[in-house]
Amino acid sequence: MLSIPFRDRLRSLATADRLLQFIAVGTIGASVDMSLLVVFHSVVGLPLVVSKLTGAEISYLVMFVINERWTFSSFGKTSLRARLRRLGTSNGVRLGGLATATTVLVVLTEVAGLWYPLANAIGIGVGFFVNYAFESLLTWRVHRN
Repeated sequence: MLSIPFRDRLRSLATADRLLQFIAVGTIGASVDMSLLVVFHSVVGLPLVVSKLTGAEISYLVMFVINERWTFSSFGKTSLRARLRRLGTSNGVRLGGLATATTVLVVLTEVAGLWYPLANAIGIGVGFFVNYAFESLLTWRVHRN
């Protein structure tokens, strides 16, 4: 991984088709995240952060499956072991995005008094580009193609 120049890694991210696919998958994931946040918090009555973490993890699994079969289908080995490695890497990568989105959610709702679904949408948006970069480079290793 270290032998590939940084500029080439950045160039591998600038694929318009893949970025648009990632955005489409992210939109589905954000819808799952948002829907489950509202259900868990407003209907079930779970605390805001617990609702966020639960909804986000489910949405991450949904997005991984779609990305694996569509966005990044031409990258990586297809063995069960390789797919499980990518799932673990994807979850690890998305922890950074989850921490960011959850922090934004809490700060905007508790400090700024913003409506929690709107605060959640902003948090998801903040983490999008970081997730795209790290998913592309670490999970599916697009720069190796």
